[in-house]
Amino acid sequence: MRVAIIGGTGFVGGYLVEALVKAGHDVACLVRPGSEDKLRGGASVTPVPGELGSTQALKRLIEGCDAVIYNVGLLREFPRRGITFEQAQFQGVVDTVSAMQNTGVRRLLLMSAIGVKHPGTKYQSTKYRAEQHALASGLDVTVLRPSVIFGDPRGTMEFATQLYGDMVRPPLPAVSFPGVRMSPVFIGDVADAFVAALENDATYGKTIELAGPEILSWDDIVRRIAAAVQRKKLVLTMPLWVMRSGATLFDWLPFYPVTRDQLIMLEEGNTASSDDLRELIARPPRAMTPEALAYLGS
Repeated sequence: MRVAIIGGTGFVGGYLVEALVKAGHDVACLVRPGSEDKLRGGASVTPVPGELGSTQALKRLIEGCDAVIYNVGLLREFPRRGITFEQAQFQGVVDTVSAMQNTGVRRLLLMSAIGVKHPGTKYQSTKYRAEQHALASGLDVTVLRPSVIFGDPRGTMEFATQLYGDMVRPPLPAVSFPGVRMSPVFIGDVADAFVAALENDATYGKTIELAGPEILSWDDIVRRIAAAVQRKKLVLTMPLWVMRSGATLFDWLPFYPVTRDQLIMLEEGNTASSDDLRELIARPPRAMTPEALAYLGS
C-alpha cells in the first residue's frame, strides 16, 4: 500500500513513517522546504515538497496513494507567524478531505487526542471539529485519540523530555499539580496502532482511544522520570490556580512553559482504558516505567 503522511517529520511522524516502512508500505511525505533532513525511513519514503496550506502540494502528495494519515498538531499557536490551531488542526483536515475526494482516495487515518470537545479550548475544539468533518465526509475514516505520548524524541521534543528539562534536571524542587491524571502511551504502541488500523475495515467510522495501561498522577510521572535518571527529587504541591495566574499574565510569551488552555486541559485530565489499544496491536501496551524512560539518561 502507498500511504501519504501529512505531519511525518516530527516526533510522532518519524515513528509512524518507520512503522509503515517496516510493515512493507511505501510512504509519501509532505515536507516543508528546509525540513528534508528530518525525514526518516530511507528509500521507501518519497518526499513531496510543499506547505500544508497548498492545494497543489496536497494534490501531488495524495495522487497515486491508497491511504492518507493526517498527523498535524500544535502544542501552542503563534498567530503572528501564521501558526494557529484553526489552520493546522481544522482547516488542514478540511483541505485534505477535499483533496482526497477530488483524487478518489478513500482511506483516512486522523490523529486526534483524548479529551477533545466542542466547545472547549482552541486545541480541543479544532481537533473535535476536524474529527466531525472527516467522519461526515463519506470517506473511510478512522480517528485515533492518544493520551500523552512518551518515547525517545530522537532530537525532537516529547512530554517526558520536556518535564525532565523543566522539573527534574534543575536543582530545585519539582512541582506537582493535585488532581491531574493521565494515561501515558508509548510511541511505539501508537505507531503500531496506526499500522494495524490501516487495512482493518472494522475500524472504518470508529474513534479509537489509545491509552497506556496505567492512570498516573502528575506526581507519579515526575517521580518515574527522576527514577529513570537516578535522581532523588523533592516534589512540592502547587495548586493549578497559581499557574493559571501566571499564565494569564505571561502565556503570550514564547518562553512561558504553559498556556492557559494547556492548564485547563491538565485539570480536566487525559485518561482512558487501554483495552482498545491492546485489542488493536494484539499485545499489552507498554507502561511508563523508569525502564521505558531510560532514553532520558542518554
